[in-house]
Amino acid sequence: MSADLASGQANPGTIPEQVAAVRKTYDSGRTRELAWRRGQLQAMLRLLSEREEELAAALHTDLGKNKLESYLTEVSITRSEVEYTLKHLADWTRSRKVPVPLGLQPASARTEPQPLGVVLIISPWNYPVQLLLAPLIGALAAGNAAVLKPSELAPATSAALARILPHYLDPEAVVVIEGAQEESEALLKERFDHIFFTGGERVGKAVMRAAAEHLTPVTLELGGKSPAVVLDGNLATVARRLVYGKLMNAGQTCVAPDYVLATEDIAPKLVAALGKAIREFVGKDPSRSPDFGRIINERHFDRLTGYLSDGTVASGGRSDREALYLEPTVLTGVALESPVMQEEIFGPILPVIPVPDLNAAMDIINSRPSPLASYLFTSSAANQRKFEEGVRAGSVNHNAAIVQLAVPELPFGGAGASGMGAYHGKHSFDTFSQLRPVFSKGTLLDTLRVAYPPYNGFKSRILRRLL
Repeated sequence: MSADLASGQANPGTIPEQVAAVRKTYDSGRTRELAWRRGQLQAMLRLLSEREEELAAALHTDLGKNKLESYLTEVSITRSEVEYTLKHLADWTRSRKVPVPLGLQPASARTEPQPLGVVLIISPWNYPVQLLLAPLIGALAAGNAAVLKPSELAPATSAALARILPHYLDPEAVVVIEGAQEESEALLKERFDHIFFTGGERVGKAVMRAAAEHLTPVTLELGGKSPAVVLDGNLATVARRLVYGKLMNAGQTCVAPDYVLATEDIAPKLVAALGKAIREFVGKDPSRSPDFGRIINERHFDRLTGYLSDGTVASGGRSDREALYLEPTVLTGVALESPVMQEEIFGPILPVIPVPDLNAAMDIINSRPSPLASYLFTSSAANQRKFEEGVRAGSVNHNAAIVQLAVPELPFGGAGASGMGAYHGKHSFDTFSQLRPVFSKGTLLDTLRVAYPPYNGFKSRILRRLL
């Protein structure tokens, strides 16, 4: 494959040729070799180390991300995922014997993970490095070839990845295709063996419809309005943890606390504590803080500022459209029917809504589509169990927000409207693998004859005893 065809800007008309070339590479068998898989993962580690500065610069251009935040949320978390995968890869790829019932003996049976083939990974703009490379780790570990479609809404990062990846990963097995809607639609017309999509519900539905044409399995990581419920605890600590989860990437995080349901006695104190925590993190004028990012574009900025009239601004509220700056804002007096409570906010706006108790909070949560994450702040083990049993969400988290993503052993995925399928750690490997059963039986002694017709009373007694 030529260098200009391997990665980068694509003419939609050449996409079938590019996908066919990647499939030819997969069909050659080289991606199945354990040495190839290890080599690709080790190369990704070198990429993350050697190109960290380049990636950080691109992330700052697209999202105004602080260099350390880019390291923590994009580079470091991805590197940890690669290291964890390399540590366990030999075990994950091993075939495993399973017992055979007495009636089928002598025989043997085992399971062996097999790669799915050629996979398509479509990533979003909010964490454009991590959310492209993290699924790719699982795809490569499982022995697949991959076509990658980064988001055009983060153009600097998309271009950087398209430029960098061919220098580290096998350019005939991993191809980056840049572009916008036309390129995405052209890709979705092709037959893949799995499609992994991270993004919004509307586009997720379109991906699933396209995948159905080829009966292609999908993993959808979609998001939703992740609720936080505050019942008790050290409010200064609670506020800092909520603000940390909400301000990261200027609130443009799929598992950020979307809104807070606080008991009526706690809510006013929490609102004050949230304002204090915001000032502690980014100062009295966050527009001057190097630690607070920007909104991705004007369309999202206009959507977010439109929410400010849905309640009373308790703190924050200032904005600058030209700079794509929206001050971290706490809203009170918000009605459940207001626009800010209908769709995922995906920005630095946090409504705080008083509720009588935990039951009322769970009723509100369960009356809405299942969120990607849910957060409960309380010291009561009984209430924690009640919340776990009573709320449907992609994850349940107690007394912390967003940091659950740093645990490789925990699957990350949604429920219902927030998505399907999961990844991270071994769950990534499993997502991109088929656990194939293999059964073997010799022909020298035909012990299956007892199961062959014609049937009689003797065979019936034997079979009922054995099976």
